[in-house]
Amino acid sequence: MFGVTAAQCDWFNLELKPLLAHNMAGKSIPSFQAADLVFQLLSSSTRETTADVSTFGTCFTDHMLTIEWSVTEGWQPPLIKPFENLSLHPACSSLHYGIQLFEGLKAYRGDDNRLRIFRPMLNMQRMANSAKRACLPAFDQSELLECIRRLVEIEQDWVPHSNQGSLYIRPTFISTEPTLGLKTPTRALLYVILSPGRPYFANGGKDVSLWADPKYTRAWIGGTGDCKMGGNYGGSMFAQYEAVHYGCEQVLWLYGEDHKITEAGTMNIFLHWINEDGEEELSTPPLDGLILPGVTRQSILDITRKWDEFKVTERYLTMAQFCSALKQQRVKELFGSGTACMICPVGLILYQGENLHIPNQEKSSLLTTRLTKELEDIQYGRTASDWTLLV
Repeated sequence: MFGVTAAQCDWFNLELKPLLAHNMAGKSIPSFQAADLVFQLLSSSTRETTADVSTFGTCFTDHMLTIEWSVTEGWQPPLIKPFENLSLHPACSSLHYGIQLFEGLKAYRGDDNRLRIFRPMLNMQRMANSAKRACLPAFDQSELLECIRRLVEIEQDWVPHSNQGSLYIRPTFISTEPTLGLKTPTRALLYVILSPGRPYFANGGKDVSLWADPKYTRAWIGGTGDCKMGGNYGGSMFAQYEAVHYGCEQVLWLYGEDHKITEAGTMNIFLHWINEDGEEELSTPPLDGLILPGVTRQSILDITRKWDEFKVTERYLTMAQFCSALKQQRVKELFGSGTACMICPVGLILYQGENLHIPNQEKSSLLTTRLTKELEDIQYGRTASDWTLLV
């Protein structure tokens, strides 16, 4: 069950390791190695693979991956062990100063009963970028992915037998520096936990409503908006609370005096519309440091550019432009995208005291419907694609 096939070895050794074994300067990255994995597994009689997964992120599998690092000893061998609480020093700098980051990706059980992880190298690259920004140690991305693949393989019975379910993979990287002094970490812990579940939003696939108010800002130029760090999310909760107070489900994050549209809740955002020049266009904000480089975002751009049926751009749009297009009936769809939710249509925006209703076309003609099907066909193995890693 825990073996590696010849095809997987070829993929790992011939494709990933040559691509990622060096940093930008061309030097090897001191890293843990998947070949050094240590296993401390529960016996089959003590394992549990049935749980209530109705609420996202509340149920976890039997095992986790942990990898420790220190400046004096470097990376320790990766360990897959029973899921358990962490033991941290009370002065741990990840708790006091937010020196931490995380990732989110998914494994799917295909119609052929095989498990596939969707575009995991994009997550590894983003995690490495976040680690650099947080002054946490570098690692070989391909080695981490192989460790994750082995963990998912061990926990494969937890992957739902459902086209509505998946196994959410949460790599996390924290400083374990035991001091109140703010300094570059000399100790750190990288760990991975798994959570089976259903779609993130429990709204039955209905359109979400957004509250747009420029008094709150998710990210700013020169900040860490393009990194997947916990502070970006914890700092958004008060605005989310206010959105609910006004009867909306999520926040539409605006930036600058011209109220640029940036993200929606924890999602990237897309506008499908007829632009000022009369062209059909799919637009999303550019990756200039404010925007998280989402994997689903990139996949939507890749798919629609391959279609070559309409203009696809990465540019900012302001609320003034959006309101004008809405009044002139040039808006086709507005939707969010992300790993947890995948694609989520927006039905209403509350902006400056006015409810802006987004038009709904026939479901069969919606771009969101078409994109969802194409992505799910890849994720569940109905369409062959090099975007998935077989477990």
